Amino acid sequence: MNEKIIAYSKNKTDLCIKNDSISDNLFKDYGVYRGLRDINGKGVLTGLTNISEVTSFKEIDGERVPCDGELWYRGYRIENLIKELGKDDFGFEKTAYLLIFGEKPNEKELSEFEELIGECRTLPTNFTRDVIMKAPSKDIMNSMTRSILTLASYDENLNSNSLFDSVRQCLQLIAVFPMLAVYGYHAYNHYENYASMYIHRPLPELSTAEDILKMLRPDGKYTKLEAKVLDVVLMLHMEHGGGNNSTFTTRVVTSSGSDTYSSIAAAMSSLKGPKHGGANIKVMEMIQDIKNHVSDITDRDQIVKHLEKIVDGQAFDGKGLIYGMGHAIYSVSDPRERVLKGFVNTLAHEKGKDKEATLYKIIEDEAPKIIAAKRHIYKGVSPNVDFYSGFVYEMLEIPVELYTPLFAIARIVGWSAHRIEEIIGMNKIIRPAYMSVMKKLQD
Repeated sequence: MNEKIIAYSKNKTDLCIKNDSISDNLFKDYGVYRGLRDINGKGVLTGLTNISEVTSFKEIDGERVPCDGELWYRGYRIENLIKELGKDDFGFEKTAYLLIFGEKPNEKELSEFEELIGECRTLPTNFTRDVIMKAPSKDIMNSMTRSILTLASYDENLNSNSLFDSVRQCLQLIAVFPMLAVYGYHAYNHYENYASMYIHRPLPELSTAEDILKMLRPDGKYTKLEAKVLDVVLMLHMEHGGGNNSTFTTRVVTSSGSDTYSSIAAAMSSLKGPKHGGANIKVMEMIQDIKNHVSDITDRDQIVKHLEKIVDGQAFDGKGLIYGMGHAIYSVSDPRERVLKGFVNTLAHEKGKDKEATLYKIIEDEAPKIIAAKRHIYKGVSPNVDFYSGFVYEMLEIPVELYTPLFAIARIVGWSAHRIEEIIGMNKIIRPAYMSVMKKLQD
């Protein structure tokens, strides 16, 4: 890296701070909500959607009353979609069909869809060698984004904004996302960590969750429970309303008339941010910090004392946050966390991780009390889906570098549904307004 530009950039940061800082008072004076969320977490309405709904309040006698969170996909609660599955059934493909096409598939439609996704799980000749392995990176999200944009050059109808081409492109990307993620990790692990290289081809007859585990592991083996839990995680992460950062990014870029690959690549760039898709990594780092400072991870008193230090900024990263607690929308509970928690103990028992499961349960019980006691908060605090998802990934022996890419493998379904809805129903470029508070220095 050029030393001159490093020094120049460092010297100019004070100038940026001086001229780009905007007082909190101005936001209050003009009634502008930072992050498009008011102080109670309610979002500014920017669009309409028929794809999903996130509920955290009920209207009772004209008042908004916090309630257990609800997540609806096309009119169905996510908990029920998971409960409806048979013991050995996988739901990723079935739920993807529901979100993209708006209704549940019958047996024939589901079979055709599963077969199609399996057949589309292929990459262009030499793509793995020439693109994925050419410049391996520890940042698998960047590696995947580069691959997405490169795949665009293989599409003869790249710039077509027809509904047919957008559906086709989205389905093809949904199919290959597991390959882009897992192969990207293997390339990094081989060239940067000097580990053995192996590239397992996906099998079209397997579910998405099964293929991910097969491609990831050296021996390609996995248990039914492992695949089932991963499938549930993917279902829970598929969609979360139009207002989350990456989905809104998809709709903004789509509204400009840009192509599918660019829209999805933009969403990837949003999701990789630690405030969005990377939160479960911070949970895992915090858990490791607790393990390093607590002699018995099942001792409630010891854990409470360390959590208090974390909130006081005296432990872990000094930011005073218990990661995995709280959500921008949910206050009473996160429905995704409630579902995932139901699978944690079973998987933990199979993996010999019962003590770790106890640690998580103690944190879940005690962290909201500690936060409420020590902080002036405007709404309730409860665990979010990131609290348990990292633990699940760890038990599935998934490397940390793939935590956020797994989120992307699921969320591309929601992005695709919103891109299609934006193309069909909006036909207007999204242009939010910013109020200028600039001082005019000349007439």
